[in-house]
Amino acid sequence: MSRLGPFITLTAGAVLAAGLGVASVTAAPAADTAPPTDTAAAGSPTEAAAAPPPSVSSSASPSASPAPTEAAKIPKADYGGYVKGNGGLIAISVRDGKAVGYFCDGRSEAWFKGGEAGGKAVLKGPGTARLTATLGGGRARGSLTVGGGRWTFTAPAVVRPSGLYRATAQVRGARLRAGWIRVPRPGGGYDQVGAAFLGQDQVQIPRLDAGRPTTPVTVAGTTVLPQDVDGFIEEMQ
Repeated sequence: MSRLGPFITLTAGAVLAAGLGVASVTAAPAADTAPPTDTAAAGSPTEAAAAPPPSVSSSASPSASPAPTEAAKIPKADYGGYVKGNGGLIAISVRDGKAVGYFCDGRSEAWFKGGEAGGKAVLKGPGTARLTATLGGGRARGSLTVGGGRWTFTAPAVVRPSGLYRATAQVRGARLRAGWIRVPRPGGGYDQVGAAFLGQDQVQIPRLDAGRPTTPVTVAGTTVLPQDVDGFIEEMQ
């Protein structure tokens, strides 16, 4: 168990998938083209009456509408920080429009998954758990709802060994899942929180190695290999 004390999970089930809409583009209508007028003064009224009206080419094509374009996606980004008014930690990772997140505060925890486009991330967790964030300027700002509580956060961009880690295994016919968040302290070192479950039962979780967080650890009597987000984001989608 992490330094933040016992964890009470909101759910051990799989998290719900979510999608994200893309931006639309409205095309401006093509301008009407008035037929040319004959301003010549020469010729008799009879000739003028007999003159054929100016023709309009049927081959003229209307102005083409611009094709809709998909909102740009962030190729790769990791964020980690503290949840305001809660004391827990939040981590969000983005890879080419796919996004995952993890929240843990010592009393509850939740995994989130969803998508990102145009600097906006919308993620769904178990039940009514939700996470939304605006990404940019070297940080993620947003809010999350878990178990009836709603909090805001500002999570700066982080690099390894900070960030989000996860490990899974099959142990005695049950699924073992463990998750960790690591964020740097302003004065040096790292804060870390996490939770582990064997089936429906919460079990003790060890701390990750300070300098090498993917070093194998023992959870519920089984050696597991923590992975950074590149190792599990596709699996969670």
